Amino acid sequence: MSLKDELIEQVGNIFREQWKEREGRVVPEAKDVALANEAVNLDNATVLYADMSGSTSLVNNMSWQFAAEVYKTFLYCAARIITSEGGTITAYDGDRIMAVYIGDSQNTSAARTALKINWCRINVINPLLLKQYTSTTYQLKHVVGIDRSTLRAARTGARGANDLVWVGRAANYAAKLSSLPDNYASRITVDVFNRLAGETKYNNGICMWDEARWTDMGNMKIYRSNWSWSL
Repeated sequence: MSLKDELIEQVGNIFREQWKEREGRVVPEAKDVALANEAVNLDNATVLYADMSGSTSLVNNMSWQFAAEVYKTFLYCAARIITSEGGTITAYDGDRIMAVYIGDSQNTSAARTALKINWCRINVINPLLLKQYTSTTYQLKHVVGIDRSTLRAARTGARGANDLVWVGRAANYAAKLSSLPDNYASRITVDVFNRLAGETKYNNGICMWDEARWTDMGNMKIYRSNWSWSL
């Protein structure tokens, strides 16, 4: 069979095949989902994206070794903080990381993750970077985006080269929030904010989250923060 014929056959199969859906009680891995039209439904999931900003400038203006070290330190710290807060890492995509949280305190855990990543950037990564590279003016910046919704995981790709695709508003919105300007390190939707425990909303009676408008999404109300949470 030629490549053209194979593609015509497979695309037709995907469009014709009925979907099988099952409820998920844990965040699935690719091996847990069939490559056919099967989806795992997480009825209530919170998605976090943590994204380095200024990556293009970094790789254009600094050595590849320096850029690699910045990537590695940011992604390592973000990953360890995510797992320490009960999140499941679902993807690394260049300079960003995606995680899914489920459970009774998923929104609070995801928001605390964002605040801890900000603390780590300010108090660990950038100081140690300047200690090692005393002549540089580079400082790591980042944005974390968080949303919650029903989420479905489906396996996509070809046999031998496949992974999960996450279908649902939370995955899309969290990714887009993390690509907003880095003048605020954390951004969350109203659905997340309304489900936060008091400890991740207020510090000594002061709200850690400012109300804002997401202009690219029809002036949708969101919340943003530059607060941090000490490790």
